[in-house]
Amino acid sequence: MDNAKILIYDGSFNGFLTTVFRAFDEQIQVADIQKNGITQKGLFSVTETIFTQMDNAKSVWNGIQSKSHIAIRNIYFAFLSEQKDIEIVLYKYIKKLFSPADMLSLNFTDDLASRINQLAKTVGKEKQHMESSIAFNQTADAVHFGLIRPDNDILPLISRHYRFQMSDKPWLIYDSKRNYGLYYNLKTITFISLDVDAIHTDIIPSELLVKSILVRTLHRQPMQKQRNNYAEERAVV
Repeated sequence: MDNAKILIYDGSFNGFLTTVFRAFDEQIQVADIQKNGITQKGLFSVTETIFTQMDNAKSVWNGIQSKSHIAIRNIYFAFLSEQKDIEIVLYKYIKKLFSPADMLSLNFTDDLASRINQLAKTVGKEKQHMESSIAFNQTADAVHFGLIRPDNDILPLISRHYRFQMSDKPWLIYDSKRNYGLYYNLKTITFISLDVDAIHTDIIPSELLVKSILVRTLHRQPMQKQRNNYAEERAVV
């Protein structure tokens, strides 16, 4: 593929949407889309780093949503599956959505749509499982602490559930596989990172002081939208 580029982004969903925007806007021939830090350059490809721009990400989000509410949900859920090459699969699917000729034939029998739909279902099932199975223990500073290690990156999808189910107590759900968590302080939910040395599978929650090992606040959530059912699952503030 002559002049094809590997586009590098920061690993966030908004970063991915920004990359899609740039590829469309500049009519880039895309060889692949890869997360920063794990780039594998193709033999005849050059790389270009794309920096997240929220306006551009929002433009793509709104465009997809105007085509199909089901599609935008499935795209986001499939992205959170973290499957190998998911970015280029989603990019090709989004291209079809925006192509009038291709969109007519785009349905669940289409290979791209079928794969994305299946990944979204898998992520959705794990989301539901995590909403009913997380075991919480109280820490030394009275934070209800749940340590998980999900197959998929489902934390952004379960914030709404636990905010309503456990609204009267502070809690932290921490993904030890990805080293970030959801922290609820009775007012807001924040994505945070902890001192990784203090988090391990045989930790004794009653001896843990969560507030003393908070490292930083992260910005992982997609842009806020109007509060339809799906947007509420993503809302963390």
